[in-house]
Amino acid sequence: MKAGVVSVQGAVPEHLSILNAAFEKLGVSGKAVTVRREKDLESVHCLVIPGGESTTISRLLVRFGLFDRIVRMGREGVPIMGTCAGCILLAEEGDPEVERTDTRLLRLIKMQVNRNAFGRQRESFEARLRVKGLDEPFPAVFIRAPVITRVWGGCEPMAFWDDMAVMAKQDNLIALAFHPELARDPRIHEMLIKMV
Repeated sequence: MKAGVVSVQGAVPEHLSILNAAFEKLGVSGKAVTVRREKDLESVHCLVIPGGESTTISRLLVRFGLFDRIVRMGREGVPIMGTCAGCILLAEEGDPEVERTDTRLLRLIKMQVNRNAFGRQRESFEARLRVKGLDEPFPAVFIRAPVITRVWGGCEPMAFWDDMAVMAKQDNLIALAFHPELARDPRIHEMLIKMV
């Protein structure tokens, strides 16, 4: 099995490392690989869209021919996880800042996001979150994080911080406002692999 990490910008090495740790912990024969071109998507069974700068990632997805293919994969049931900027890109609706920056969203998850809801980088923080499906709290790292302001249809919040939704799931899609790859805890990446 191969787990792809979109590698146009963002925390790519950290996702590759934690995905490989998740494969090992689950006892599943698999490998995390980088995805830079459309042909790289042909061999992956699940996909991570990492954090970074959402407008930049959106434009690079279009430039490298990945955007439309990722939309198709999401609609066809391939498990996809978006973290931080990836969470923003998976959303069906953004906030005025998303519109102002002309960020093209993948529009796969029935949710609305508020970009940079937690402020600037200096306001980054860690929090232990109760995540639906996990027995113990997850050590979440928030860096210039978005927040999920509204969900509808089949989208379900999976974790909250201070009454704000920071993780949601819809069928084969998972969106996280935080960075699970920085926690050295593979459980959320294991969730993605189990969905394959």
